[in-house]
Amino acid sequence: MTPTKIAHLFILLCCYITTGYAGEWSGYIAGETRYFTQSPLNSTQYDGNNLSLSVQPEYHYKWDDGYQSFTFVPFARIDQHDSERTHVDIRELTWLKAAQDWEIRAGIRKVFWGVTESQHLVDIINQSDSVENPDGEDKLGQPMLNAALIQDWGTVDLFMLPYFRERTFPSEKGRLYNGIPIDTDEVRYQSSAEERHVDWAVRWYHNIDAWDIGLSHFVGTSRDPDFVPIMKTAHYLTLIPYYDQIQQTGLDLQMTAEEWLWKLEVISRKTSKERYTAATGGFEYTFVGVLDSDADVGMITEYLYDDRGDEATTPFENDVMLGMRLALNDTQSTELLAGVIVDLNNQGRFFSIEASRRLGDSLKISLESRFYTNLPSNSIIYNMRHEDYIQLELAWYF
Repeated sequence: MTPTKIAHLFILLCCYITTGYAGEWSGYIAGETRYFTQSPLNSTQYDGNNLSLSVQPEYHYKWDDGYQSFTFVPFARIDQHDSERTHVDIRELTWLKAAQDWEIRAGIRKVFWGVTESQHLVDIINQSDSVENPDGEDKLGQPMLNAALIQDWGTVDLFMLPYFRERTFPSEKGRLYNGIPIDTDEVRYQSSAEERHVDWAVRWYHNIDAWDIGLSHFVGTSRDPDFVPIMKTAHYLTLIPYYDQIQQTGLDLQMTAEEWLWKLEVISRKTSKERYTAATGGFEYTFVGVLDSDADVGMITEYLYDDRGDEATTPFENDVMLGMRLALNDTQSTELLAGVIVDLNNQGRFFSIEASRRLGDSLKISLESRFYTNLPSNSIIYNMRHEDYIQLELAWYF
């Protein structure tokens, strides 16, 4: 039985068990259409339009006067063309025990760290669900034991992560990858324990007047794989993911001063090959009540840096992000986020637009588009130059 079928059966079992308890169900069902404006570089990839259907129910149950709770959030998607994007995952399956100055959580969770808009360097607990979206915002559920100590001088979170989740990738027929097939059946690890290597993390965070401060340290399997090129035949090249053991220290800062938000994320990461430093920082200034309306307009500027330069495994080693955030503050919660990341070395550009609006009490329509322009042939995302797309999603919330 495949892992997907096992996860599917487990979700069905959890749904059956929770029906006997007086908890609360919520969630959404969404239909999505994604249109690619150019034909793919690889003839095995589908062309044009793609349809998919996703569902994410959420179950919450509390007892012990609210000091204990259980949360269950499964997720499933059926995709028209990409068999790897047709998948099932448990985003959360968590028991929480809370007290006045401590909390314990056990199970599967999603944990987010970070403050910047263009990328989240310090966010390292969960693995990216890349078949959902290549921007790294969608995450797989991570098995963990988490203890939090809550004091006046800040909160300390301790994490034990007993099982590693491999990154998901599109199939050979799928889109939004570089066109070279990725063979996840041949995945490699530096650790002999492979996916059963126990990772550890600790984070202290605190609010001091206008400052939000987070300081973290992680030891374990890198969530960002390297890729080993393998020639399966004389004319068939594949990439095999390789997961290194790393140590990463991270700092995230945000300072609020009236209409200004100043943001910074910095990491120092040690791998088996090197130690490097990367940073993203900038500001967001919000014009409140533009033209005597209820609308707010935020202007975003961030700088992305990686001291490895041309040797970086990320395209963001010397880039600037310029963006705009629009919130109409209307009853339909209409929002728009648009931005461009420009490579200061070669002028390559990556455009992004995200917009959403509620339709009545239960429906929400969302628009997303990504465009790559002026990519030089030596860019590590050069093969993404034909992956421009426009996506429309309609979700029903219950």
